[in-house]
Amino acid sequence: MAKILVVEDEPAIQALIATNLKRAGHEVTSAADAESAQRQIKQALPDLILLDWMLPGMSGIELARSLRNDERSRIVPIIMLTARGDEHDKILGLETGADDYITKPFSPRELVARIKAVLRRRAPQATEDAVEIAGLRLDPVSHRVAAGGQAAELGPTEFRLLHFLMTHAERVHSRSQLLDQVWGDHVFVEERTVDVHIRRLRAALEASGHDALIQTVRGSGYRLSATPKVAD
Repeated sequence: MAKILVVEDEPAIQALIATNLKRAGHEVTSAADAESAQRQIKQALPDLILLDWMLPGMSGIELARSLRNDERSRIVPIIMLTARGDEHDKILGLETGADDYITKPFSPRELVARIKAVLRRRAPQATEDAVEIAGLRLDPVSHRVAAGGQAAELGPTEFRLLHFLMTHAERVHSRSQLLDQVWGDHVFVEERTVDVHIRRLRAALEASGHDALIQTVRGSGYRLSATPKVAD
């Protein structure tokens, strides 16, 4: 499931959130203030950030604004957690760049549901939803891929690469973007590594003809598309 960073300064609330998110299958890390959160984010981007509005030192709003102004972190979904229920505060949170806004107190079930909805919208590769395109089906729960009804054997990196491409179908991704999203932005490998794994992925799908879905876009990168490629 998703890697979630919980930024909350009240230990009891932080622990309660972490317990329920782990129970839901997520990987959870925590920070009690914005500075600690920034250090963790610098080391590795999470899939989603739960961010309390009222934090010691830098506020949650200020941190959200900082993350949205940084090219590296602006893609990370943010859900604001706050006791502020006024419409003005909600609008401010959303205008700052939050993807959703939950007012305390909230139920663990509501929180998990909100997280799932935001991930489906912003980071579908971090969900457990199966995805199918043109007879190619990938199930992240069973970790199985079926191509034309037949099982396709993929290595773990090829599986993650295919999952990302399928959940972002028709979009062109550069090699550096694929490295960040599939390998992790904290992993330093050469861009040509992507080409090696694309070749392995195509070879695994060749028997069913689904290798044609993985398209090279000259000068840009790769995309997965069920539409026949027009010559560049």
